[in-house]
Amino acid sequence: MRRVLILGGTAEARALAATLTNDPTLHVISSLAGRVTNPRLPEGEVRQGGFGGPDGLAAYIRDQAITAVIDATHPFAQQMTTSALQATTRTATPFLLLRRPPWHPTPTDNWHHADSLTAAATLLTTHNHTRAFLTTGRRSLPAFTPLTHLWFLARSVDPPNPPIPPNVQILLARGPYTVPGELSLMRTHRIDVLITKNSGGQMTTAKLTAARDLSLPVIMIDRPPPPPGVPYAETVEAASAWLRTGEAAAQTG
Repeated sequence: MRRVLILGGTAEARALAATLTNDPTLHVISSLAGRVTNPRLPEGEVRQGGFGGPDGLAAYIRDQAITAVIDATHPFAQQMTTSALQATTRTATPFLLLRRPPWHPTPTDNWHHADSLTAAATLLTTHNHTRAFLTTGRRSLPAFTPLTHLWFLARSVDPPNPPIPPNVQILLARGPYTVPGELSLMRTHRIDVLITKNSGGQMTTAKLTAARDLSLPVIMIDRPPPPPGVPYAETVEAASAWLRTGEAAAQTG
């Protein structure tokens, strides 16, 4: 029986685990980093907590006789991807990135691109915004709170670490979200700019539709590119095919 390790935490990781656990030739282990309280658990065996960097992950791969690793973490989990690539290279373990496609603007969108949280914060200083909707995760708050001329509505699954500046209101919520709900939220709080990461997927895309409907600008933080030469897939189906047929079933970064 082949033993497959899924580095998860995303909807795609859960869908992949559900698909693969139906295959009697596979034993699937899903690993969650443990950064989210009460995460949605995938089907099959689940491991929670970090590995201790690439050395720890490499040791786990050897100890558990893992035969393939699929990195289905968040598109911005760059440190985990780097560790996974190093660990699988050291252990000569087949490795695949599963990344949902990024969002793309429509002709009526008003996107301003940034390549980092710092660049996004700098963009905010060059425009006349006063009330921002921040959906970049609880760990990103320190990059924006020095902008005291702005009021922020910051949404995250778990609360950020205190102290919370007076110009920030925290909204704890978990997707999927709806367009009517996002429209109501932005109108109620008189939002005039949206800041988000290009994570892709359907669970949180409603905020982009709402911003478009309200003619609001969006500061879009672009995702990091995949490591060059690494096989990757954009769908659960393509990742499943990679396990059956090898790298030819996946794209290469």
